Amino acid sequence: MLDGFFKGIKDYLSKILGVRGVRRIGCYGSPNAGKTTLANRIAMDFAGKEMGTVSPVPHETREVTELEHVELAHNKKKLVINLVDTPGIATKIDFEEFVKFGIGKKAAKERAKEATKGVIDAIKWLDKMDVVLAVMDATKDPYTQVNITILGNLEARKIPVIIVANKVDLKKADINNIKKMFPQYPVIGISAKTGKNMDELYKTIFEVAK
Repeated sequence: MLDGFFKGIKDYLSKILGVRGVRRIGCYGSPNAGKTTLANRIAMDFAGKEMGTVSPVPHETREVTELEHVELAHNKKKLVINLVDTPGIATKIDFEEFVKFGIGKKAAKERAKEATKGVIDAIKWLDKMDVVLAVMDATKDPYTQVNITILGNLEARKIPVIIVANKVDLKKADINNIKKMFPQYPVIGISAKTGKNMDELYKTIFEVAK
């Protein structure tokens, strides 16, 4: 009886204060699309700290990382989320890809092994997501096997998706290519690096993460 009473009070306060239940939001995409840069941007904006290391070397992020209880604020409303950064999804991971960046053969093989496990773990974590930010490099062709696979998995699981067209600060960026390819999803063009248009992304997150 008391549990019901306190739940009613909590629901009432949540309604008048604009606070919703905790939502788990994950950043997914290809290697070097800017997932960790985006996760870092969100974490810095609302938690004052970064989540991971950014590097031009593919698969710098090889483990799923979760930052709990991040309070997003927009238009006097709050949304509490657990922010998840995931390893880049790839259909093939070759250790020679890392050797090109000056990494020794032994270390490169270990990195490839870790990256492969990271991809598997990232896919498993999809079942835990309430909303996914599908991060795409706006300077590249969005019609890739990885993007199709990610969106297909999300659609099968009926998980809400926001496509984040990243790197709009670069001259080659073309958001329209992504919008034309995936017209059924909201597409928000941002620069996770510079912070451009992040307010629009936050607005969309509030709309989708109901």
